[in-house]
Amino acid sequence: MEIGEVRKLTDSELDDRLREAKQDLWQARFALSTRQLKDYSQIPATRRTIARILTVKRERDTARSLAE
Repeated sequence: MEIGEVRKLTDSELDDRLREAKQDLWQARFALSTRQLKDYSQIPATRRTIARILTVKRERDTARSLAE
């Protein structure tokens, strides 16, 4: 998921996507530990998605606090 796509999401959608991404990361790590993971690039890609979501959430929180 690219940063432009993340910025288009609403706050509730961001929360949902963050929860899903964290679940995906957990599943990928579990599959890695049991040697069932085929695509090793899935872990860093999921971590980058989580970082993008958290970045957008922080940007919005900062913008709200400055607007007050």
